[in-house]
Amino acid sequence: MQQADVLILGGGLVGSTLAVALAAHGLTAIVIDPADPAVILAPGFDGRASAIASASHRMFEALGIAQQLEGKGCPIRAIRATDGLAPGALDFVPDSDAPPLGVMYENKAIRRALLEAAEAAPGVDLRMRTRAVSVDRGPNGVTVVTDKGDTLTAPLLIAAEGRNSPTREAARIRTARWSYDHVAMIATLNHEHSHENVAYEIFYPAGPFAILPMNDDANGHRSAIVWTVEAKDAPGLLKLSDRGWLAEASKRMGGFLGHLGPLSPRSSYPLGFHHAATITADRLALVGDAAHGIHPIAGQGLNLGLRDVAALVEVLVEGKRLGMDLGDPHLLKRYGHWRGLDTLAVATATDGLTRLFGIPGKTASAVRRFGLSAVDRIPPLKARFMAEARGETGQLPKLLQGELA
Repeated sequence: MQQADVLILGGGLVGSTLAVALAAHGLTAIVIDPADPAVILAPGFDGRASAIASASHRMFEALGIAQQLEGKGCPIRAIRATDGLAPGALDFVPDSDAPPLGVMYENKAIRRALLEAAEAAPGVDLRMRTRAVSVDRGPNGVTVVTDKGDTLTAPLLIAAEGRNSPTREAARIRTARWSYDHVAMIATLNHEHSHENVAYEIFYPAGPFAILPMNDDANGHRSAIVWTVEAKDAPGLLKLSDRGWLAEASKRMGGFLGHLGPLSPRSSYPLGFHHAATITADRLALVGDAAHGIHPIAGQGLNLGLRDVAALVEVLVEGKRLGMDLGDPHLLKRYGHWRGLDTLAVATATDGLTRLFGIPGKTASAVRRFGLSAVDRIPPLKARFMAEARGETGQLPKLLQGELA
């Protein structure tokens, strides 16, 4: 395929979901990504896990991706947020007959399911181990030349390249960004007592400590850990032996899961914020981390990207049905407006929470505990927070409702 409805730069979790979703609606996509599948699908490549919110999971179900992930995810039945280990918690517990708040999957399982779905989709031309060496967004369409010497064309270019998107920079899209001067340490560990499908967010001034339920394995009960620390403390903590690291983790957890271990290989990454001033330009749309990057405090980063996918697919499918040029500024304007308010609201909220819980001192902690307890006692406000966790606020695209557009 040398010509398609869209060209997608980036075949990661968001880019490959977009390609599969477009193909499910009869649109064609060429996906270009420099990664080697043998590397990114290797068992030790990515130890992270992601909470797929219930709305995002409905999209996976509509696209057939959830079926490929059957049995590989752990449902999140409740969320508990606390200020340190002090009394007073905010508990989100859906009705017993309600669907889970989300499902925890290892990123490598999602990545494999998406790549297999993209390879199987008749409307997707997946070109891994390939780079775009030149990109021209002209008045009549987009032309991309690859390092393999191929010339590819489409009416629209979509950048799904991640936080450091070169396409966004080449388009001179202004981006607000800052560093939190914090590092997230990632690991998976086994523990003595069951997590009972509860996700925990324990807030400390140095950053949140998240305990996310995973399926049991041969070693017993298991959870993913996202431990945020100040950047200056990260090197020392990462140099600890497994035994030492687990001892420090147990202190922050309060020991409620019992004996910890064994521990998976650990990894870390610096935390920052960025938000593009606009997510569209001439014949260009940004999705996922190319458009926005937020603190993992609420576990919404990937879900925001999946919401981009659902909205953009609906806009493009309607444009195709009307016989419009898929690079038409009016289509792109609709996508930009649809996603702009949601992404800004979530980005602002997560940044505010990060700063609020980062204020040290007993007075600040007492105020936070009072706030958590107050929200816990106000059903409408609590329901609003739960809807945000599910990804069910605002104007939901059809895919997030579990329907094709």
